[in-house]
Amino acid sequence: MKFLIVFLQICFLYIFFFIGNAIHDFFHLALPGSIIALLLLFICLCLKIVPVKWIENGAGFLLSILMLLFVPTTVGIMNYSSLLSIHGALLVLAVLLSTFISIAIAGRAGQFFEKAVQKRRDEKECS
Repeated sequence: MKFLIVFLQICFLYIFFFIGNAIHDFFHLALPGSIIALLLLFICLCLKIVPVKWIENGAGFLLSILMLLFVPTTVGIMNYSSLLSIHGALLVLAVLLSTFISIAIAGRAGQFFEKAVQKRRDEKECS
């Protein structure tokens, strides 16, 4: 039964994907259809048009196998060894630098929000 629920929720997510692609094709937007679909899903979740429970298990399953979905792309890069040999060091540097920046920003944001929550708790206790 759980398999059927996950399958239906993934189908529901694909419906958003197809709607996003249709919008992309119809309006000839520079934004990819998958990003449009994510924005539509985000708006629908924020406005509570789509309850989270309708996609929760399906999205969790897709996130659990996310690395598996990148394997074909990674293997496809092997066809372009000349590109990697020429710009490989720059690519590695860019990946490492962007990873470091992402970790630093996420850490700072986490600290900021944790301090804000702690400040609210302290103010609530003092009142």
